[in-house]
Amino acid sequence: MGNILGHLEPKRVWEIFEEILAIPRPSKKEDKITAYLKEFSAKNNLDFKQDRAGNVIISKNATSGYENRQTVILQSHLDMVCEKDSDVKHDFDKDPIIPRIDEGWVRATGTTLGADDGIGIAVQLAILESSSIEHGPIECLFTVDEETGLTGAFALEKGFLTGKILLNLDSEDDGELFIGCAGGHDTLATFPYEKVNPEIDHDAYLIKIGGLQGGHSGDDINKGRGNAVKIINRLLWNFDKMFEMRLSNIDAGNLRNAIAREAVATITLPKRHSGSFNELFTQLVNAIKLEQKTKEPNLFITAEMTAMPEHLISKNIQNKLLDSLYACPHGVIAMSPDMPGLVETSTNLASVKTVGNDIIIATSQRSSLESAKKDITNMVACVFNLAGAKVKHGDGYPGWKPDVNSNILRITKESFKNLFNEEPKVLAIHAGLECGLIGEKYPGMDMISFGPTIKGAHSPTEGLKIDTVDRFWRLTLEVLKNIPAQS
Repeated sequence: MGNILGHLEPKRVWEIFEEILAIPRPSKKEDKITAYLKEFSAKNNLDFKQDRAGNVIISKNATSGYENRQTVILQSHLDMVCEKDSDVKHDFDKDPIIPRIDEGWVRATGTTLGADDGIGIAVQLAILESSSIEHGPIECLFTVDEETGLTGAFALEKGFLTGKILLNLDSEDDGELFIGCAGGHDTLATFPYEKVNPEIDHDAYLIKIGGLQGGHSGDDINKGRGNAVKIINRLLWNFDKMFEMRLSNIDAGNLRNAIAREAVATITLPKRHSGSFNELFTQLVNAIKLEQKTKEPNLFITAEMTAMPEHLISKNIQNKLLDSLYACPHGVIAMSPDMPGLVETSTNLASVKTVGNDIIIATSQRSSLESAKKDITNMVACVFNLAGAKVKHGDGYPGWKPDVNSNILRITKESFKNLFNEEPKVLAIHAGLECGLIGEKYPGMDMISFGPTIKGAHSPTEGLKIDTVDRFWRLTLEVLKNIPAQS
């Protein structure tokens, strides 16, 4: 892999980031990036340890004159969201991410970039290998499987960390300091179904939806972006009511923490309805595109005749599926009354997959209030319970309650103002950060989260704003220099 980013500043951060992009690191498959960290640690004579879950700590002693400072934990996660456009050939288990520079941004082409949280890892490693950066004792924590359930943070054991101050390097907006986050819960619904033979005198159609922005189901849920699951289900529901449509399969959306961008479904219709179908299809597509034109100008919806499928989904389950998807809420449920502009509660209708003899629906709920999180989770579960689906929930994860009197918040605010002569915004985020779990396992941990600007995380449009990486780097070093002495 060539040197595409090494001329950018800070040079060493970008060089390491490019090395990281060459290493496959899907969630639950962090063995290659872990081996890279182990080799890095040995090369730099640093202490490396790994727990049973796969989380890694690389420790470094204080530099001269900083031996009496409090220990600081720098934290990021090793895995990345592996999303790609449907027409892109990329094996995330084997292929490197190839970055490109695009008018002040670093992006990949047709895939996620993995700046979430590869750039955090790069900053940690650049600090660990440096002999000139001033800092007290450091523990660099690298967690596994953040993106599909925070399982690394869930599995952290007492005594693995010794520091009491944590800098989470997993935020995505320059100039913003985060001191709280939403908790989350996943709800999975399954419809077992009987396969039946196609009906005679029917034509088969392949329905495709694409061109949607997608995005992070927390950060982007309030931006009014289209949801491919909702859009394709709206079409199918109308076809069913008008033309005795039969559904063979549906594949919409992908990851539970991403807004669905693409969808396909194979359907059959009585031949006698072909003219009326084309007319209704055009009417529905025009209406949907008009509704979405501002937020989703690249949306496309197509229907083309295809080979007759081998089987159909039983009519009873088809009706229950389409009705429940139509009724299932998606998007913002409540805004925070205390922090203007902050989403308090939301739910994401993430994906629908036909797998064997099951149709599996994945959703995720978030809220900064535990009671509201339970309420929206129950609401979604009831929709699918009423339809007769099998419903189960993930373990969920706690939110992180803001502490406006935090000492590390004061230090970071002062450091930011001294560096850039401007006041940072202090916010909570409507996304899951590992801080909630870490704080639960290590009570009293003083935490803050910040990072460079990343847009389109969890989608192939993901971009890392180049000039904010330097600011992120400088702020991290300034905070480390200003950590107080041990009491």
